[in-house]
Amino acid sequence: MSEVKIVPYHSELRKQVIDLVISAWKPVFAKTINDVPRFVYDNFWPQGWQTRQVSEVSSLLDREPENLWVAFQGDIFVGFVGVSIHPDDQMGEVSIIAVSPEHQRKGIGRALMNFAEQHVRESGMKMVMVETVGDSGHEPARRVYEAIGYERWPVARYFKKL
Repeated sequence: MSEVKIVPYHSELRKQVIDLVISAWKPVFAKTINDVPRFVYDNFWPQGWQTRQVSEVSSLLDREPENLWVAFQGDIFVGFVGVSIHPDDQMGEVSIIAVSPEHQRKGIGRALMNFAEQHVRESGMKMVMVETVGDSGHEPARRVYEAIGYERWPVARYFKKL
């Protein structure tokens, strides 16, 4: 396996980033739909999860391109990460991360997380946060975060159908 090279995002990679998100998160949402109350799923993703994810990631790419980095192994685009800095909390946040399915479980996500942590550290922050969901689709992400030293802060979020 060749070394992972992480470089700033540039708009020529827009389609590849969006395509990667869809392919990486397809198996996640296939489980999420079964793990959350159906009315919650239908309200969050009324036109389908892909439509919302494309919209949200597109907005992020337009709004904060300077806070995004992409990963390559050789010439192959394998993942990306977004980092936000919150000086009031002395905290950086991994706001988005994805690795192409064919390159998962090969250290790419860990390399992206290490890169994000270094960026946060160099920005003078004292901690870093990453947020995910507690459903079975996001279980692999939680395992990675815990394996590299992140401590879970349980948050309860309740929904009621009206």
